[in-house]
Amino acid sequence: MHRPALSIVIPCYNEADTLPLLHQRVSAAARAAVGDDHEIVLINDGSRDDSWAIMQYLATTDPRLVAINLSRNHGHQLALTAGLDLCSGEQILIIDADLQDPPELLGELRATMARENADVVYAVRRKRAGETLFKKATAAAFYRLLDRLTDTPIPLDTGDFRLMSRRALDALLSLPEQARFIRGMVAWIGFRQVPFPYDRAERHAGETNYPLSKMLRLAFDAVTGFSTAPLRFASHASVALAGLALLLLFYIAWGYFEGNPVQGWTSTMLVVTVLSAVQMFVLGMIGEYLGRLYIESKRRPLYLVADIAGTVHRRATLGFQAEGTRIPAHEIAREESA
Repeated sequence: MHRPALSIVIPCYNEADTLPLLHQRVSAAARAAVGDDHEIVLINDGSRDDSWAIMQYLATTDPRLVAINLSRNHGHQLALTAGLDLCSGEQILIIDADLQDPPELLGELRATMARENADVVYAVRRKRAGETLFKKATAAAFYRLLDRLTDTPIPLDTGDFRLMSRRALDALLSLPEQARFIRGMVAWIGFRQVPFPYDRAERHAGETNYPLSKMLRLAFDAVTGFSTAPLRFASHASVALAGLALLLLFYIAWGYFEGNPVQGWTSTMLVVTVLSAVQMFVLGMIGEYLGRLYIESKRRPLYLVADIAGTVHRRATLGFQAEGTRIPAHEIAREESA
């Protein structure tokens, strides 16, 4: 099996307006770094626009481009997992399709990896152009809260933009969990990992595919996937509430012996409400962890491949790729001409 020097993995969702420029800039950066010994892996994550049609066309114009069409929208992290599972390069660059992370930094990332003898070079955002104050503030708060809660140190202000060695990627692909937080999983595998500071650009076109609901879901996956702190909250809360109950008992006894028994429906209901809220929160967190165990026990494939345009040199190990999913480039060209 031929193994190119470099694979560039790009998950895409509704990126039709960006794909032509993305291909142009990524191809130029790859050629400047390793010549023609590279592959570009585009993953169509159930896009509702013309992204898949454009990917198929690009595959006819560039033999080093592979387009993978998933059977439905799996989400960014699973789409990225599909690309990482099917790519075959010695070095792997992960980058988003919106061009906020400049592909022209590839040469500097490779130079840093060689100089530091590292297996992972992760990009750290110094500036985030084109993002709202709310997005910047919540992102900063999330990374710092995650750092406090998780047992695995996860670098602050980093996304999925990074360069990895093949052995680091193989270690990552040995982790089969369903609820995936890639940047945390990369931190967990270890090896030598070094930062690379950069300034993030504005999105080239379209709107963000990570609204608040998806950001919250990713944050929850990150916390529950790398920390048991929410479960430990139950024991901490029980100790605190037991101490509070003891103080209340002394207060009630003191009032009784002083001839001023404690009265009041409001205070009683307040205590009941607080205790009920804590109990429901703890039960909800236990249910969340149990639900994840239930999902993991099904052992379903992480992703399903519907079609492939171009040449893939690896078989799926974490997902399902049916026989006959590959679309030869000459067939695509024939369909385009028709």
